[in-house]
Amino acid sequence: MRHLGILDKMPTSFINPVQYFLQLGDDKVPMNELVGKNISLKWTGNIYCTVCSRKTKKSFGEGMCYPCFSSSPENADCIFRPELCEGHLGKGRDVEWEHKHHVQPHYIYLALVNEVKVGVTRDSQIPTRWIDQGANRAIILAQTPYRQLAGHIEVSLKNHLTDKTHWMKMLTNQYNHEVDLLAEKRRIKTLLSEDLQQYYSDNDEIVELLYPTEQYPGKVVSMGFEKAATIEGRLTGIRGQYIYFGNNVMNIRKHSGYEAELIY
Repeated sequence: MRHLGILDKMPTSFINPVQYFLQLGDDKVPMNELVGKNISLKWTGNIYCTVCSRKTKKSFGEGMCYPCFSSSPENADCIFRPELCEGHLGKGRDVEWEHKHHVQPHYIYLALVNEVKVGVTRDSQIPTRWIDQGANRAIILAQTPYRQLAGHIEVSLKNHLTDKTHWMKMLTNQYNHEVDLLAEKRRIKTLLSEDLQQYYSDNDEIVELLYPTEQYPGKVVSMGFEKAATIEGRLTGIRGQYIYFGNNVMNIRKHSGYEAELIY
């Protein structure tokens, strides 16, 4: 089978193991069915901006042309630092976009990836955000009515928890299996100031995530179209937004906007 189109972040469905689809233009190819089979991804040499669709010689961020990278709300500072968001004040690069995406309920969560990390996401992105990070387990810590407040809670915890994911450890499944996320949530509550504790969530559900991976490698090597226009081999697994070819891994999200052909 052949599918030609522009790559985008892999859509997922929360059924354990997580169900993945490779987005190639209008085509959504079920990837779980291809684990254990030989596949080939060939880059045509073309890149198209994921925001404005114009052809670009180089991709910035996750698939943007430079003008969109510089001015699009999808790449504003508050995307990476929620505490800077001013959408609730009617401000931002695109006020309408800000209202739609950031003046909405947001969650602060604890996710066990290689270690327990704190993060922020919109309610509509749960559990997608956790899947994209390759989390093993996750729990909601707090809920706020808009993004900036969630960012303030996250910042207040950065001296106690990481907000980063060690991608190589995630891909080799290195983590402490004994971590009790509920106990960690209770501990973190005591670290919140009184004015922030009002947003603490009573939802104690721990979401466990399993991934369609045959066996985790001891080490991984990153692959990409800038190194080789054709990436092929036996698909051995998928986790986060990465696909495995044994020890070699490719970040699909990083290649958003690249036009490619999938053959299997």
